[in-house]
Amino acid sequence: MNPAAKQTLGLIGFGQFGRLAARHLAGCYAVTIADRENRAAEAVELGAAWGTLPEAAASDIVLVAVPVAVMRETFAAIAPHVKPGALVLDVASVKVLPVQWMIETLPAHADIVATHPLFGPQSAKDGLEGLRLVLCPIRGERAHEVKDLAEAAGLIVSIATPEEHDREMAYVQALTHLIGRALVNVKIPDEDLKTRSYQHLLDLCGLIGDDSFELFSAIQTLNPYASEIARSFVAEAGDLLDRVHGPKPT
Repeated sequence: MNPAAKQTLGLIGFGQFGRLAARHLAGCYAVTIADRENRAAEAVELGAAWGTLPEAAASDIVLVAVPVAVMRETFAAIAPHVKPGALVLDVASVKVLPVQWMIETLPAHADIVATHPLFGPQSAKDGLEGLRLVLCPIRGERAHEVKDLAEAAGLIVSIATPEEHDREMAYVQALTHLIGRALVNVKIPDEDLKTRSYQHLLDLCGLIGDDSFELFSAIQTLNPYASEIARSFVAEAGDLLDRVHGPKPT
């Protein structure tokens, strides 16, 4: 992708990650944003235009940044407007199901690259340098263009299949978010006598504390490999407590 060419980019979804994407992409592309909630003034501040879903979906590149729970219906909604030769990407934190939906709903004349940025607004607040992006080439030959653009922005790019991605994310993301969300809900305090290990737990809470429960739920339920890992962890934690305190009376 040649930023100087000012290709058009349609951004579908203007939540936390959509705003992050707009901030970094509006200087490279002619960005049109579409969302159910009108945030036109904020889009203009970031250097983007506000448009309808059909207008955004008719761009050279279409980036879908909506919650996974509404992703399939979003792909179906944009499908009639995606032009031949367009590149469609998603940024979902799971890959097997979104890829299946893209293949099923999007026209054959569109290239597809599934992506997962392994960062969010909090971890990217100081820039993109050194953060990681996963690419899953699905259809067409354009994954290398996305890789080149990402690396030019300072990202570290990994190539994986959707299945490889979700198997690793069952540990890397689903298990991490389960532990972190539980700690956030417990409201662990910032203690004076904290150790480095405890500080790591506080840092984890800080990184995911603002994530929506919708995102947490998607990570846990839409990754086909997450449930087994989560249940194994919870069972092991219970077994450890039983070994220390004895089983609870029935």
